[in-house]
Amino acid sequence: MIPKLVLLGLLVCSSQAVLQVSISLNKVELSVGESKFFTCTVIGEPVSLTWFNPQGEPVVSTQRVVLHTEGPRSRLTIYNAIVEDAGIYRCQAKDAKGHSQEATVVLEIYQKLTFRSVQTPQEFRQGEDAEVVCDVISSPVPAVSWFYKNKEILSEANNRFQVLPNNNLQILRVGKSDEGLYRCEARVEARGEIDFRDIAVVVNVPPVLSVPQQSFNATADADESVTFTCITSGSPDPEVTWHRKGQQIEASEQHVLSSLEGGRSMLTVRNVGQGDGGPYTCRATNKAGVLESELALKVFVRPHITQLRNVTAVEGSAALISCSAEGEPMPEVSWRRASDGQSFSNGDKSADGRVEVRSGHGRSTLTIAGVRLTDLGIFHCEAQSRIGAHQKSMYLDIEYAPKFQNNHTIFYSWEGNPVNISCEVMSNPTATILWRRERYTISNEATANTRLHSAPGRSLLEVTPLSERDFGRYNCTARNNIGARYQEFILAQADVPSNPYSVRLSAVAQRIATVAFTKPESHGGVPIGHYVVNYKEPAHQEWRSVRSHGVQTTVVLSSLEPNTTYEVRVAAVNGKGQGEYSRTETFQTLPIREPSPPIVNGQRGVGKAYRLVLTKRDDGGMPIVEYIVKYKPDKEDQWMTKLVPGMNEFAMLQPLQWNTHYSVEITARNIKGLSEPTLFTFRMPQKPDITADSLFSSLGLGAVVGLGVAAVLLLLVLVDVSCFFLRQCGLLMCLTRRLCSRKSATSAKGKDLEEGKAAYLGDGSKEPIVEMRTEEERITSADDGSPVNEPTETTPLTEPEKLPLKEENGKEVLKPDTIEIKVHGENSHHTNAADSKA
Repeated sequence: MIPKLVLLGLLVCSSQAVLQVSISLNKVELSVGESKFFTCTVIGEPVSLTWFNPQGEPVVSTQRVVLHTEGPRSRLTIYNAIVEDAGIYRCQAKDAKGHSQEATVVLEIYQKLTFRSVQTPQEFRQGEDAEVVCDVISSPVPAVSWFYKNKEILSEANNRFQVLPNNNLQILRVGKSDEGLYRCEARVEARGEIDFRDIAVVVNVPPVLSVPQQSFNATADADESVTFTCITSGSPDPEVTWHRKGQQIEASEQHVLSSLEGGRSMLTVRNVGQGDGGPYTCRATNKAGVLESELALKVFVRPHITQLRNVTAVEGSAALISCSAEGEPMPEVSWRRASDGQSFSNGDKSADGRVEVRSGHGRSTLTIAGVRLTDLGIFHCEAQSRIGAHQKSMYLDIEYAPKFQNNHTIFYSWEGNPVNISCEVMSNPTATILWRRERYTISNEATANTRLHSAPGRSLLEVTPLSERDFGRYNCTARNNIGARYQEFILAQADVPSNPYSVRLSAVAQRIATVAFTKPESHGGVPIGHYVVNYKEPAHQEWRSVRSHGVQTTVVLSSLEPNTTYEVRVAAVNGKGQGEYSRTETFQTLPIREPSPPIVNGQRGVGKAYRLVLTKRDDGGMPIVEYIVKYKPDKEDQWMTKLVPGMNEFAMLQPLQWNTHYSVEITARNIKGLSEPTLFTFRMPQKPDITADSLFSSLGLGAVVGLGVAAVLLLLVLVDVSCFFLRQCGLLMCLTRRLCSRKSATSAKGKDLEEGKAAYLGDGSKEPIVEMRTEEERITSADDGSPVNEPTETTPLTEPEKLPLKEENGKEVLKPDTIEIKVHGENSHHTNAADSKA
């Protein structure tokens, strides 16, 4: 046993002394571009590990070939392998005694199928020999096949399709029908490798260009437009450009470029001018070629006036007006006077012989002898040819001596009252204006009684008479370089107006009356400003006054007492003061009476309601207290009554029966009595058929969404109430607990309120006190039978209104006499005779 252990120890020691080298792989096939690493492992105690390339040189780490050694292991990594990397790689290990051991690995590099510079699409011109490029490499050399429309292309004699030795496909005299998708397929039989590329072949067809119209005519400066049209075809669609004088025309405000379907391209020349004439070129360009066509534009020149000026002449002298024009052909020139539209051509004369025209070779002269102010104004020069016409205007200005415009030469005023004396002058050129008083010139500087205000063609002399010396004659003198003129004005003393007359009364009522009169015969030299109407009762000493609106000769007296006698008189007032009163007239107002029947108009209400619009006509001298509205269906005898306060403008009848004819009597009441009733009839419509479809069809999307939200909220409230009663939880429970926590603080106050309410009711009853009276008891007093002003329908109730006497189906529920219900509570009561219900 011991000898065996000794032998085993010797074997172990001897094995540790010998190096053992191994590589993870012995032989590797790698395609170009792939990466691989090899691990070399040494058993023993090596002092160095070295890799050698197929050339026998030690491998040095680079960016593509990387060495990594850690102890007895070394890893060689080759990135992006190339064909030159193929060969035998050795891993050699040395120990301390210089003994070496190595292992090898064989690396074989092959080229996978690789397509190089295969472009798609590949474009060719129609008719040329096309060569579709398919550059594919591999090791070994691949076999290449071509397919078109899922069929293999075979190289046969007289076939336009041939596969060339370089694996490219040749198409002889390629045409548009040869367009499509071609497949280049490469195979390596040894490895069973296959790959392909689909290549789109596009055949470009050179442009074809046609022009529907070669030449165009246009008139310059006539706001005309010319549109050139080119029709092109080709593949791809040609790009059309327009050229003129060797320059491409760009889109602008004058040149508009546009295109339509069918290859129609258009150039529109807007506002054609004289310089736009000449040849234009339409050029169609695509990848297959360029084609051009020429079009021509001939421009005619319309007549154009080149010289026409305004002329200034002196009244009574001669005026000479000239007009020159050009154009092709040469235009004829004529004149037209704007004031009366009269025309003058070569050799024409006016009826009075003062106007004469001479024309020739595009020039015309108009002569006016003895110029008058009526000749002032605009003259039109018109140049006309068969191409068109042109017109320009000139202004004949006439200078003349000053002329006074106003005939108002007498002005009125009084001491201390300023007055404006206006001197208005028309002249050309503008005249200077001076004022004189008794041969003395009035200074432009203001004095105690005079002040000057000047404006073009007008001078205003403001005179404030301080004494009788300031009244009299004033002279206005106007002067320009043509001549001088003067005008005399008189300032006279003014007086108050005379008395109005023919005072008469009309439209006399209980509280108003209209006073009409005739204006005074003399206003005293100063316009009347207004009238004063005085009136009073004969027994009174003090007059009451009413002022007219401006100079109106009618005045309305209001707030009069009924059945009363009044005296009235009228006086006119001007700037100087108030004139004498007219003769005093007497009139008497009407006594108080019953009101006139009201005017009634009906309006359809909402639902089972009807609205009566009430218009007051004459209240009889006292305010309307109330309107008594009685209504009933035509097939029934029982009237229903509704009281409406006199201040209301309408009465609402509800609820009514559908499809029923109603009769209405409306009576107005004042303190004097009742008016005659106004009769009114109306008919309620058929009951509307409301369904879910009709309801929601009339609603918009927002209304439907709102109804949906309201339904959700209602559901949530119902759930919360259920939780409150069943499980004592939810939002309502939280609010209840919070309110109950404050109950102790408010319980004493609530008790006091209950006690106070019971004391107010007297006997502690919670119900209101109700009185019932018949209609006759309500309308008249129990003592003297006079009308009683009862509360109206606007008086608040302590309880809601009862149901109507009639149901919707028209069946009678109760037919009592009209009953008045008075509810006493908190110092209020309510009368509702029309809507009382059993």
